[in-house]
Amino acid sequence: MWIVVINPVAGQGKGATVGAQVTGLLTSKGESYTLVTAASADLLSISLINVLRTQKCRGVLCVGGDGLVHLVLQIAVKEKVPVAIFPAGTGNDFARAIGVAHHPIPELLEHILTTDPVPTDLGLVDSEWFGAILSSGFDSVVNEKANTMEWPSGPAKYNAAILLELPRFKPIKYEITLDNHSVTTEAMLIAVGNGSSYGGGMKVCAEANLHDGLFDVVILRPVSKFEFLKVFPKVYSGSHLSHPAIDIYRSRTVVLNSSATAYADGERIGQLPVRAECVKDAALVWSL
Repeated sequence: MWIVVINPVAGQGKGATVGAQVTGLLTSKGESYTLVTAASADLLSISLINVLRTQKCRGVLCVGGDGLVHLVLQIAVKEKVPVAIFPAGTGNDFARAIGVAHHPIPELLEHILTTDPVPTDLGLVDSEWFGAILSSGFDSVVNEKANTMEWPSGPAKYNAAILLELPRFKPIKYEITLDNHSVTTEAMLIAVGNGSSYGGGMKVCAEANLHDGLFDVVILRPVSKFEFLKVFPKVYSGSHLSHPAIDIYRSRTVVLNSSATAYADGERIGQLPVRAECVKDAALVWSL
């Protein structure tokens, strides 16, 4: 028995299309499944918990974007159930991290049906799991702005919010406590990476490893607005990491203290301070 969790409105309706494809393929292969979907995140969580506690399943097949993956991880890790991701959102950054973001659905399902899931690290911030990146600073300001915008849609919304917020953004003072030392600095942004990317493929923590038990902590110290715009495109290749204003640390635990807010996997965590821990092999996932 599989549990298929679908967010039908993910990716402007792509969730419904991919969900129908996944369930159709399962039926054609004679695989039994229970479908879980709901009108809200709270109702979906309740439904998923009820199903997991009343039915024995091989795994949760998650059809949606990073928001749905984030929600499912909170439950699946606690219930010790493996998770497979069929990316159908606008960002799909945890799917990118585990290597399933660009594979055809039939091939991905066949892989899931014929192989075992593997352990992967997750971040834990104030009792909330995240798969990709915890961030604070300019990108959090951009997220706050993007969440209020009705147009444009998709990844273009994030880029539009950057252009609106950058002219008035000022560096923020942070106190950062790592495993072995502390850092006090002004920064444009702080990214605490379990996975390598956020925002739909921006490889801000390009060298992060899901299996080393450590976060990559990337700090961008203050630069001019012109320099920021010049360097920003390099984030899609990860080549920004060589910039002299960027510091990189590796640490199992990170405490961020500031007047700023934090986001993880695109979900609002809230006001700092926060404490994050990289938990080795916290989840079982099907990866490629």
